[in-house]
Amino acid sequence: MSKLSMREKKGYLQVYTGDGKGKTTAAIGLAARAALAGKRVFVGQFVKSMRYHECRLEELLPSIHFEQFGLGCALIHEPSEEDVRYGREGLTRATEVMSSGEWDVVILDEVTIALYFHFFSTDELLEAIAAREAHVEVVCTGRYAPEELITAADLVTDMRCIKHYYDAGVPARSGFER
Repeated sequence: MSKLSMREKKGYLQVYTGDGKGKTTAAIGLAARAALAGKRVFVGQFVKSMRYHECRLEELLPSIHFEQFGLGCALIHEPSEEDVRYGREGLTRATEVMSSGEWDVVILDEVTIALYFHFFSTDELLEAIAAREAHVEVVCTGRYAPEELITAADLVTDMRCIKHYYDAGVPARSGFER
């Protein structure tokens, strides 16, 4: 096997972090591109409990599957024990998915928020990622990505907010932020 084809078959670790808008959007764009290229995509959404519009992608592209591992806690209040349990169960499920070999791309949306709220440790997440099948591409999104995750990643994008209409009082809009 040539070096190029070996590199194309290896799954890399990508991280989209920062305080700017677009981390989940970028990951969902990658999910659509991968699905259209014939890859199977699993999206595990940590912290989120609302079925945002992006979840409807699985209706249009059956090779994309969404699961949610949250109660929405980090967005409105301090996490409860139940929030932590959901997050930990999500990590267990994500570990199974990454190591199953059934999925080509695994997106762990808002996983860095789960880390920030100590649902599980960065070491636990990195162990789960390291145990994945070699071809599985992993994408981690969310603010506050810890340095250990950034160091382990092959690609890191820091989305920086320069200006946002939220600051002018514009609420989240359907089809744009939710």
